[in-house]
Amino acid sequence: MSEYQYYEFIAIDEPLTPKQVAELRAYSSRADITPSSFVNEYHWGDLKGDPAEWMRRYFDAHVYVANWCTCVLCLRLPKSVFNAGIFHDFKTETTFSVKQTRTHWLLEWALDESENYERFAVEDGGGWMGRLAPLRDELLRGDLRPLYLGWLAGVSAGEVNEEAAEPQPPLGLSRLTAAQRSLVEFLEVDEDLLAAAELADPPASRHDSEGDAELDSWIAVLPAADKNAMLGLLVTGHAQQAERKLKLRYLAWQRKQPPVAKSSMRRRTVADLHKLATSAAKTRKRQEALQRKKAEVERQAKRETYLRTLAADFNRCWRTADKRAERGIASAYDEVERSLVDLSEAYVLCATRADFDRKLGKFMARHGKRGALVRRLVEAGLWQKSSR
Repeated sequence: MSEYQYYEFIAIDEPLTPKQVAELRAYSSRADITPSSFVNEYHWGDLKGDPAEWMRRYFDAHVYVANWCTCVLCLRLPKSVFNAGIFHDFKTETTFSVKQTRTHWLLEWALDESENYERFAVEDGGGWMGRLAPLRDELLRGDLRPLYLGWLAGVSAGEVNEEAAEPQPPLGLSRLTAAQRSLVEFLEVDEDLLAAAELADPPASRHDSEGDAELDSWIAVLPAADKNAMLGLLVTGHAQQAERKLKLRYLAWQRKQPPVAKSSMRRRTVADLHKLATSAAKTRKRQEALQRKKAEVERQAKRETYLRTLAADFNRCWRTADKRAERGIASAYDEVERSLVDLSEAYVLCATRADFDRKLGKFMARHGKRGALVRRLVEAGLWQKSSR
């Protein structure tokens, strides 16, 4: 297998300047470079630049995929979005890490040495950026679920000690966004572990009603001057900036509120999650078995309906098989084999196998010298050479 590496970077908050585009072009004559992106793939050699340095200087998001079963997502966010303590409980050895510059956080999610060889044998890296980039906006709004998924990927990879306590599960783990679902797929988070983590999520209806009441309380005490400033941002086309500022203030207010009953719940350990995942796996397998059984019943019903249509005119079916056999070509013989298999089942369902065997004997009296056809029917279990 030849080497394959895919690099994609995008600038979101500010476009690249002509000078910056020229700096990047000096690293590659083949890359697709625009004021908002750098995309290149390598079948030999490697990127001459340092992705971490490029994230510090130029870009807000980066996706890397290599066919040795490795992939990386990196997002750059302004430091004002999170305080440093937020990340402490989520960081793992390699799957989720955090670096910082003077002005930004650099968040990195990584999958190293996956055992899903089939995935990386065909994956070209294209498409992941479009699916994962929305995570940045979610983080800017204060959504911590992508951080938790990074930690859970570390648990899946065996990087987190069994006795370690999980981070405080963010609300909404049972209702992941499309981008968060893509992150689960990208990092190959164990689905049964995810199901275990979701158990910490309160029922949607209760969460929504409580959240609405809490939000109303916060809005009621928000100074009028601040409300007017946010409305000004909305009217002047800065809706994202207004949302970001409001969300950050709301989260800061939430942290200052007295603890509620749910915070007194014992923090689950990794061992607890693994036990819950084992139970979730059993439930999943039972559900999958039921789904397979249901699908098989539906398939069998459709099959019987089709066979009864054949039984409505057996003679027509035999005439069609005769015409196909007379063509004397491989594809026609394949069609004859399939049609006779269906006919045999239709006879068993609506007549008798003996009736089919008698009709097949007459058919073979006409076509028994067609060696390729005879071989197919013998292999299908419809005919025995000794019966001639």
